[in-house]
Amino acid sequence: MPEVKSEIKFLRGPQSRWLEFKFTVKVMIEFIRGFRALHFVGPCVAFFGSARFEENHPYYEKARKAASEVAKLGFTIMTGGGQGLMEAANRGAKDVGGRSVGCNIVLPMEQMPNEYLDKWVRIRYFFVRKTLLIKYSFAFIVLPGGFGTLDEFFEALTLTQTKKINQFPIIVFDKVFHRELLEHIETMKREMTISGDDLNLILVTDSIDEAIQFIKDNSIARYGLVSERKSSPVPWLLEHS
Repeated sequence: MPEVKSEIKFLRGPQSRWLEFKFTVKVMIEFIRGFRALHFVGPCVAFFGSARFEENHPYYEKARKAASEVAKLGFTIMTGGGQGLMEAANRGAKDVGGRSVGCNIVLPMEQMPNEYLDKWVRIRYFFVRKTLLIKYSFAFIVLPGGFGTLDEFFEALTLTQTKKINQFPIIVFDKVFHRELLEHIETMKREMTISGDDLNLILVTDSIDEAIQFIKDNSIARYGLVSERKSSPVPWLLEHS
């Protein structure tokens, strides 16, 4: 398994300057590919959620309905591009004629882009993918999921907490699924490892209407977002909208 050997070698520590330079170039190329693919997608709302819930699951239908309502506001729906709740969110955008994009991760057991994407980009490195998901998004919706979903949730939360990005709203859907996680966050607040202010832009809800109003108040109204495109593709750069 070449991936395992590569990881073992990487974890030995410093390699030759040439190998580290090649790794840096690969990362740079990944970023450029992502920037080129997503430059014209417009303001997005990112949906984070598991790939493991199928169409007949209540979480799937909730994600699809929520994405439809967000798309009606004029936002592009952005996901990790895979199956499950990512597919549900992209599908919800398409249900109402909205725009739908994905940042698909390349895995040993390949994750294929779902069929409801207008545009997608394949990314090799998780940290590049997370950067792209956050860079183009003006709100984040956290659906039931696993390690990857929590990683994306806390990445967005940390960046807003430390003001590395604007204070965009973060919405956590399903109080029952996230109950123990939310209890632990309350424990962190009680033990003062975080402050109460860190949680001001998190909404925990089961209501799509409440989530939509939260986005209107804390993203659209607060930052004066408009959906008009500010730039156009440059033909000689082989750009596409």
